[in-house]
Amino acid sequence: MGESETDDKCWRKFVKKYWSMHAFWIVAAVVAAVGAVLVYLWFVEEAQTTEMVPMVLGQWSMSHMITFILHLIMWELLIIGIPVAAVAVIGYLWWKRIPAEEREEYKFFGKGTRKEQGGSGISFLFFVAFCLKIYIDGKWNVPIADFTLDYVVNSMVTIIVWTAIVFGIPAIIIGLLWLSREIKKNL
Repeated sequence: MGESETDDKCWRKFVKKYWSMHAFWIVAAVVAAVGAVLVYLWFVEEAQTTEMVPMVLGQWSMSHMITFILHLIMWELLIIGIPVAAVAVIGYLWWKRIPAEEREEYKFFGKGTRKEQGGSGISFLFFVAFCLKIYIDGKWNVPIADFTLDYVVNSMVTIIVWTAIVFGIPAIIIGLLWLSREIKKNL
């Protein structure tokens, strides 16, 4: 019997026993998703109306993009995130009311591989480094449409070099220390 069959049986048993709560969670997820999209659409309109950002994407600078993203995150958290957190607490309290022996029967998720569990955050690291590079170069308020391909490519190469220095040098030092310790053990 494969792991997916076991997971499937757990889900079926859980849904049969707690169908009303399962329906509640489906409705809550749909309402949260629709709400998040509506807040996003509202904020995009407001950001342009209040001139927080230009209407033409080619006129956006890195400053506009970061401001837009941070304000969007704030509004999403305030309008959608707080209610979702409250519902999650209610769900957690409901889950804890189920007897411990019964909770142990429900093994919904296997361990999965590292790749299935999520990313390493390298894309976010490169984005932050790119923002830092633009700021250092004094192009923070320059429209992104004015960036040349050479500038973007050279910035990416510079960021890769920065990353190699910041993470590579400590990794080499740790690797050499480990290697010398292993060599001493074998002598």
